[in-house]
Amino acid sequence: MDVLWFIVVGLIAGWLAGMIMKGGGFGVVGDIVVGIVGALIGGFVFGALGIGAGGLLGSIIVATVGAILLIFVLRLIKRA
Repeated sequence: MDVLWFIVVGLIAGWLAGMIMKGGGFGVVGDIVVGIVGALIGGFVFGALGIGAGGLLGSIIVATVGAILLIFVLRLIKRA
């Protein structure tokens, strides 16, 4: 069941990041991948800053912030 929640959080975070970064969605699978990788990045960044986020909403926020950072870096690399 935890894997299912991880996928749902990844999907929501990837979709939100796509909307915030004005890139639209990446499709269901793309949103999940961006959200899951974003969750890892967000967890690392928030952990390094000493910020803890608990619960489902906190997980979505952390994953979304990480996904936004991921999209930003990917766009910088793509531009170069």
